[in-house]
Amino acid sequence: MKFVIVESPTKARTIGKFLGSGYVVESSYGHVRDLPKGGLGVDVDNNFDPHYVIPRTAQTRVTKLKHALSDAEEVILATDEDREGEAIAWHLLQVLKLNKEKSVVSRIVFHEITEHAINEALSHPRDIDMHLVDAQQARRVLDRLVGYKLSPFLWKKIAKGLSAGRVQSVALRLVVDREVEIRAFKKDEYWTIDCVFGKKDNTKNEELIASLYEIDGKTLDKLGIKNKDEADAITEQLQASSFKAESIEKKEVRKNPPTPFITSTLQQEASKRLKFSAKKTMMLAQNLYEHGFITYMRTDSLNLSQEFLKNAKSYIEQSFGKEYVLSSPRIFKKKSRLAQEAHEAIRPTHVERAKEAVGEDGDLQNLYDLIWRRSLASQFPEARFDSTTVIVHGAGDKNKNEARLRAHGAMLKFDGFLKVWPQKFEERDVPPVKEGEAMTLVRLDSEQHFTEPPPRFNEASLIKALEGFGIGRPSTYAPTLSTIQERNYVVKEEGRFYPTEIGEMVTRVLKEHFPNIVDFDFTAKMEEELDQIAEGKEEWQEVIGNFYKPFSENLNKKYEEVGSEKAATEETDEVCEKCGKKLLIKMSRFGKFLACSGYPECKFTKKIGAEIKKIGMACPECGKGEVIEKHVRKGRSRGKIFWGCSLYPECKYASWEHPKKGENPPTSA
Repeated sequence: MKFVIVESPTKARTIGKFLGSGYVVESSYGHVRDLPKGGLGVDVDNNFDPHYVIPRTAQTRVTKLKHALSDAEEVILATDEDREGEAIAWHLLQVLKLNKEKSVVSRIVFHEITEHAINEALSHPRDIDMHLVDAQQARRVLDRLVGYKLSPFLWKKIAKGLSAGRVQSVALRLVVDREVEIRAFKKDEYWTIDCVFGKKDNTKNEELIASLYEIDGKTLDKLGIKNKDEADAITEQLQASSFKAESIEKKEVRKNPPTPFITSTLQQEASKRLKFSAKKTMMLAQNLYEHGFITYMRTDSLNLSQEFLKNAKSYIEQSFGKEYVLSSPRIFKKKSRLAQEAHEAIRPTHVERAKEAVGEDGDLQNLYDLIWRRSLASQFPEARFDSTTVIVHGAGDKNKNEARLRAHGAMLKFDGFLKVWPQKFEERDVPPVKEGEAMTLVRLDSEQHFTEPPPRFNEASLIKALEGFGIGRPSTYAPTLSTIQERNYVVKEEGRFYPTEIGEMVTRVLKEHFPNIVDFDFTAKMEEELDQIAEGKEEWQEVIGNFYKPFSENLNKKYEEVGSEKAATEETDEVCEKCGKKLLIKMSRFGKFLACSGYPECKFTKKIGAEIKKIGMACPECGKGEVIEKHVRKGRSRGKIFWGCSLYPECKYASWEHPKKGENPPTSA
């Protein structure tokens, strides 16, 4: 009997359908070993040797696997193909005490769970790749050292229960820095001027709309016209001018199709088009992968298999016609410095499979359809537009007071990839004019504008920013976004991230005392070094050592420099109701509160009056109370923000999502 071990029971059932009676497929239910929860678990004085333990939740499963292996003639480790999967395979090898002297042990990998892919993998077994394992170990140890060593400093400086993390702290900094930028933003006034022209012999009543871009030989930038006085002066000049079409440029413009999905772009597009969180997207994608509908969903490779390219070409020709078939497949290069192992992009396993085949769940269908369309679109021709640009020249008497205006339009000529991947674009036709033809000014519109601050991050733009800085990897984006919300460092309102007071304070303290931890370039360099370990170019203990020595020295120095006075402590004029001493404003992980300066002799505390945050909306369940912001006070979600009715416990309405006016969100909190 051959014994196959995978991570999840769903994956086990799917693979089991493809294998004969000579195979048994079992699940490890995820990791079987990890660093202990109750301690550092890393011997920093012994080459950073990790002390792994079997979590209580995995002990029964490990015992069952050991018992089931007693009759196995061969053990096949078929965990996921990335670093995490490689590490799980290695840990299974250790805890099950598998070795090649006692039994046949092999490792297989595959991009998709199909019969062909599984049989192909079984035909090409290999050994466990210790370079990949070491890269995962290095990340785990590095994250443990940062979190376990740095979090107590935050407890001392700000409040107990806070945490710092190598990637989460950088993500938080992005949100905080953006908020600081928005607060400091000063809007600037500017004006734009558009002219509507008709031709001298305008029998069809056609109009040409052109925007002013040059006045008296000076090209105008966005803020070129700064106020109404300037706009009025230019308007007066234009009204006294005569106009003609100076030049006409016609050309075909091509718009390229998007690349197939990698993890980050899938999360971004699902956020934009389906309003899914990164966490939800990955949960649904995991389901689709484990049931054999899509390829592996944690990837940063843009590669598509030759088999898929061949099948996609055939499907496109049969379903859409020869005009949509490329002469040769479109090949995409790997995603810059972030690309890891030789994975594939995220694509459907069978291009002809419709979304209804994945089941009745609407969210699963929609995500599958998004992946199907994106993959297919990548092998469609470009969309083609007929583009026309007309430059209109204006001049006053004796050709003085010159002005130039630009009219631009584009009409879709061939939809190409837009057939399956629709995008919003504005078609604007430009009426036919001849070079040198006189134009009649029909109307002149001047409009006031103000510059706007940069937008707050949403999930899609925050993931894009992290990816752009080279921070994090496919497996880390969704957990990072979840962590900064669960820690009450940020809140999400109407899809946008706002830092909390405690989140801003954590960022401020880390920037002051541990600038490297929240430095974008430093964090990206660490990611590159982890990649070097995975490629066998660096030793993982050496990389950790190079980081830990200066980090530890700075940490010890900061503990000596920083006194016991917390950064968040502020004195007030209010006195304690119990002992009469002054009250202090202190910070907890839930926000500010009042505490007696006589602590620990006097333990009096009270909430600050502005605790209740109303959102200006009646309770959608009872209609009598108001929806207010609350915090979970117990359990694993302690500190997490939710929204509930002000009349609780009479009304038990609650929602994790920020309620939108006019909607009745699910009562899930």
